[in-house]
Amino acid sequence: MRAIVTGQVGMNKKEYLDAVARTSSEQGAGIDVFHVGDMMYAEAPDVRPGRILDLPLSRLHALRRSVFKDIISLSAASRHLIVNTHATFRWRHGLFSAFDFDQIHSLRPDMLICLVDNIEVVHHRLHREHDIDATMKDCMVWREEEILATELMAQAVGCRDRFYILARGRHQDTVRSCVQLITREDMRKVYPSFPMSHVFDMPEVLAEIDRFRAELSRHFITFDPGDVDEKLLLERAIAAAREGRDFLDVEPHSFGGRKVSDDPIRVPVRQVLDIAGDVDGQIYMRDFKLIDQADMIVSLIPELPGGIPGLSSGVERELQHAFEHTKEVYVVWKPAKNPSPFITETATKIFRTVDEALAWFESKGMFASRDLFGN
Repeated sequence: MRAIVTGQVGMNKKEYLDAVARTSSEQGAGIDVFHVGDMMYAEAPDVRPGRILDLPLSRLHALRRSVFKDIISLSAASRHLIVNTHATFRWRHGLFSAFDFDQIHSLRPDMLICLVDNIEVVHHRLHREHDIDATMKDCMVWREEEILATELMAQAVGCRDRFYILARGRHQDTVRSCVQLITREDMRKVYPSFPMSHVFDMPEVLAEIDRFRAELSRHFITFDPGDVDEKLLLERAIAAAREGRDFLDVEPHSFGGRKVSDDPIRVPVRQVLDIAGDVDGQIYMRDFKLIDQADMIVSLIPELPGGIPGLSSGVERELQHAFEHTKEVYVVWKPAKNPSPFITETATKIFRTVDEALAWFESKGMFASRDLFGN
């Protein structure tokens, strides 16, 4: 499979995709990775590190075309490959594209993936690695543009149904999903649905949700909405503003045992409040797109204290969206109280436990015969 992976500056896609290549090699299904940025720097040794985007657009364009020409030539020897690039740049030149359709067509990609991450982490990396004045609002806008441009690129080269948004996240599971997405066409893709914001202070429920997410990721390619959790950042910023604080200290994400920063990331409260509408709007858009790119949705409805079903408005909308877009809809209903007709009439099947659901999935042949990770 040939995959083009995009993402805004500040994602540090190179580190992530090198981990994808390393993991795939360890599992016997090697993925070759071509880093367009590194190859451009190699071809232009006079350009100082971190300054290539400051070049005149004409030279930037010529360098990129030269590198893509080399990648197209080298790609013939690869069984699986990733081209690490960007769809757009929002830089001192303004907003401009980072690809040429003729070369994308010549590469003949099988899928396009847009990598995303928590915006405070992206913002931190961007300013750590580049001399640029960009707010969190700028980063949010850029992410939306990158997703849209990548999706349009996918449609233009015949990959309309093979465009994916994938969270980099803070743990190894997303590397696993990326490897499987590129090397295992036979694996089912699942959107795990569960309550989030209103159970964050219920440790027992959170532990149950985490086990549910882990079990699904063992057997399926999962597009987990919890891998980007900016809603929690926003709620913390609102609380900090009420207390009169100007900054939040956020524990940095770790990846492969390596943190983005050894110290907490200091986040301006005002900038987080300024993106409140963007956070909500992008969650709404992104989660529906994650459902669209999955084969099925599996939703866990836990029982909250007092016997209350943990059925949030977000989970209800996700189930309805999946049903209306003809996805298979599975619900693990834990409360003693029976589900309403709005659940029973739209669900493909309802289970009482996660283990019951997994056993049924296995009995129906939904698990891949054997994935790269020994399951």
